[in-house]
Amino acid sequence: MSMSDARGARERLVVIGGDAAGMSAASQARRLRGPDELEIVAFERGHFTSFSACGIPYWVGGDVPERDRLIARTAEEHRARDIDLRMRTEVTELDPGRGRVRARDLESGAESWTSYDKLVIATGARPVRPRLPGVDAPGVHGVQTLDDGQALLDTLARTRGRRAVVVGAGYIGVEMAEALINRGYRVTVVNRGSEPMATLDPDMGRLVHRAMEGMGITMVNDAEVTELLTGDDGRVRAVVTADAEYPADVVVLGIGVRPETSLARAAGLPLGEHGGLLTDRSMRVRGHENIWAGGDCVEVLDLVSGQQRHIPLGTHANKHGQIIGANVGGGYATFPGVVGTAVSKVCDLEIARTGLREKDAHRVGLRFEKVTIESTSRAGYYPDASAMTVKMLAELRTGRLLGVQIVGREGAGKRVDIAAVALTAGMTVEQMTALDLGYAPPFSPVWDPVLVAARKAASRIRAGS
Repeated sequence: MSMSDARGARERLVVIGGDAAGMSAASQARRLRGPDELEIVAFERGHFTSFSACGIPYWVGGDVPERDRLIARTAEEHRARDIDLRMRTEVTELDPGRGRVRARDLESGAESWTSYDKLVIATGARPVRPRLPGVDAPGVHGVQTLDDGQALLDTLARTRGRRAVVVGAGYIGVEMAEALINRGYRVTVVNRGSEPMATLDPDMGRLVHRAMEGMGITMVNDAEVTELLTGDDGRVRAVVTADAEYPADVVVLGIGVRPETSLARAAGLPLGEHGGLLTDRSMRVRGHENIWAGGDCVEVLDLVSGQQRHIPLGTHANKHGQIIGANVGGGYATFPGVVGTAVSKVCDLEIARTGLREKDAHRVGLRFEKVTIESTSRAGYYPDASAMTVKMLAELRTGRLLGVQIVGREGAGKRVDIAAVALTAGMTVEQMTALDLGYAPPFSPVWDPVLVAARKAASRIRAGS
């Protein structure tokens, strides 16, 4: 007898994870089905729900004045919509065979099983925390949750010294470097790669490197951290690599994240090569009729390469939740995939990318032409026109756009959206040159920088064919 049979016509939806994907799914399902048809129980192990993790560096840096600005919807607001949201409650086991989950109340320690008719897994991602001596010492911080952000701010308020070391130079690393500069710290970024921002090709990462050093950030590349030293008080005092020791009053880990799929793995659910859950186009877990998954714990289809990728971004998580909620609620929606668009900044430098890097294209067997151009954000004669660099990859013979990277000042970052739409539409660089984009001197040169790159790439493709 199913749970819905036991309770009459009403079904129970259980959601694991109370942030973007999980609560978007719950909210959308509730819009489609009232509480008399669908009971919704959601478990969240943290103190907060529906918050913007992407906003934490800007809160730490002071651009966002208070924590609660990052909370899109509180637990009370969700409960007011007949969603039984249980905070500080961690799911410890999945039992797909019997349709139930075991959860532990983190305050009392009490455990209990909850049965479901439909299950949504939205467990997110966990920060990479290397197993190094001293990594758990006071003064060493990750920045994944609002609790993490508050703990870091508390440390900054207590710490007398002004030396900070950021380990890792991806999105979180460079954003936290900026936040700490804004707080008046002397910042060193220790990076394992040859240049910061490994989501860019190294030649574009070099532009970021130069700009960061121009802002007073010390960049240390090709450096592997071997240990964190602590003082007599037990607090962190230095970060050590094979070649040097960097004094630190506070250390921020920005090494990246991995899908949080330990529960799914233990339950035998299908995982991809990056450790994320595998779903079909409706976000249903492959091979499981009544289980859906979304957000940072899943792998998604890359529309450019045709392969599965793990791309932990809030934009995707919210879309996944909407799609899951529609399907759970009796409607129909699908998630076609992504092209890998991301944008960030460090101080006044804007950094954007979409599609494939050179090594991504090589890995999947694509041959390409590459071009790099320098242009300006506005007509060159207009006040405050700033330089930007655009790199573009196009497939040999076909001219299909494969990827774009942009580094520049104001007005550079969001230009990547032109390329993201072109990638999604499968456009060639030749077709892009005819795009009817908005022009006026305050906004763009006559030829937008992205189209300048497209013209140059199209010329190369024609010459090569």
